[in-house]
Amino acid sequence: MMKYYTESHEWLQIKGTVGTVGITDYAQNELGEIVYIELPKVGDKVMAGQEVCVLESTKAAADVYAPISGKIVAVNDRLKANPSDINKTAETTGWFFQIEPSNLKELDHLLNEKHYLALIST
Repeated sequence: MMKYYTESHEWLQIKGTVGTVGITDYAQNELGEIVYIELPKVGDKVMAGQEVCVLESTKAAADVYAPISGKIVAVNDRLKANPSDINKTAETTGWFFQIEPSNLKELDHLLNEKHYLALIST
C-alpha cells in the first residue's frame, strides 16, 4: 500500500475506495506535545487543500489540510480524549479521518515517500 504526502506534512494511504489521513511523524515532532484536536464531521465534503482539522500543542496551533477532495466517512474519535496519542503513533493508529476520494487524479499532485523525505531533509 502506497503512502502519499503533502508539502504541509499530511499523509494519505489509500486502501480500496477509502483514504486514511493523518500528519507525519516529522510534523508531530515539530509541533511538540499535542493537547487538543478538532476533527471534521462524518459526511462533510472537502476539497483538496481545504482546512479540515485543527491541532493545538504546547508550542503552537496548526491547521491540517485535506490532501485530496472527497467525503469524510470516518473520524478517529479516540483522539479527542487522548490527543497526545498523535505524538506516539502519528503515522499509524494516530490517523485523523478517512475520506472517500472524489477525484483520484489529485493523487498525481502529492509526494511519494522519497520526495517527502527529500523535502524534510533540506
